[in-house]
Amino acid sequence: MRDKVLIINPGSTSTKIAVYCDDEMIHLESIQHSPEELRPFAHVADQKEFRLKKVEEVLEKAGIGLDELLCISARGGLLKPIPGGTYEVNDAMVQEMLHPKKEHACNLGALIARELADEAGVKAYIVDPVVVDELWPLARMTGLKDVNRVCQFHVLNQKAIARKVARVLGKSYQDVNVIVCHIGGGVTVGMHRKGKVVDVNNGLDGDGPMSPERSGGLPNSDVLDLAYREGLTYEQAYKTMVGRGGWVSHLGTNDAREVEKRIEEGDDYAKLVFETTAYQIAKEVGALATTVNGRVDAIALTGGIAHSKRMTDWITDRVSFIAPVYRYPGEGEIQALYEGAMRVERGEEEVQIYQ
Repeated sequence: MRDKVLIINPGSTSTKIAVYCDDEMIHLESIQHSPEELRPFAHVADQKEFRLKKVEEVLEKAGIGLDELLCISARGGLLKPIPGGTYEVNDAMVQEMLHPKKEHACNLGALIARELADEAGVKAYIVDPVVVDELWPLARMTGLKDVNRVCQFHVLNQKAIARKVARVLGKSYQDVNVIVCHIGGGVTVGMHRKGKVVDVNNGLDGDGPMSPERSGGLPNSDVLDLAYREGLTYEQAYKTMVGRGGWVSHLGTNDAREVEKRIEEGDDYAKLVFETTAYQIAKEVGALATTVNGRVDAIALTGGIAHSKRMTDWITDRVSFIAPVYRYPGEGEIQALYEGAMRVERGEEEVQIYQ
């Protein structure tokens, strides 16, 4: 009986596998890949057969046959910018992932899923890949003609959380305005307006609040002064802001538990850095509320650092006057990949075609 859904989420040093049956996760495993195992592969796409074999071994060990699969859902790769939704993995997508403009382990998701799906005789999907771009023109323009804001955020988890909040409100995702704050290694705050993320900060290497290891928005002239004064190369300047920025710059750590431990021990500077992060996130929420004329149905806090009551309380104190605040700690990428595939399989949502 075809009643199981296989989930594949490849990362730089691991491949997470999950299997669902009747909306319940019945198997979860994270396959670790050592540097020695991955070193022989010149390009990320070259790892496909290696990782595919590992996935097949997990399924065999778990006693799950390909003939039991209803469909396969995988993490999407670095495609061209596209609207959100669930996409069937087609030939055009496979070719682009075999010869991508940017290499990343997430590109392997569609490749592995498609090969297994072809063998099983079912469809393979990706859901809300990182390249989703639904920004308004107003949100894209900057004060320099040749510089536009880029859409890079935790789209899979953000959209999953926004849909969850909509269900709590008894509405569809397409009928609500929700601000979602993903607070993790990167921090992104997005305005979900009627099913589209119309404005969001670039949490990878752009603007917005500081995060554990990213600086967020900085005063332009001071950044230029630092780069010229220190004689930094582009790569050095980038690393200063992304990787060595945020808490790492101020406190030498990117671990929220370590920062809170210091606060408990009376470290006032650690408290200032932690509270400043909450302040900046709250300010971002306030700014986004204006984009929908204050008509915000809910605010959601998610991501690993949403486990911190101190952080979420500080944010909530500043933004709860805008709309009710919901807290969903952690990242639900695996569940989001499953739900995205099932919305299509159940006919609740039309499958998107990548072109």
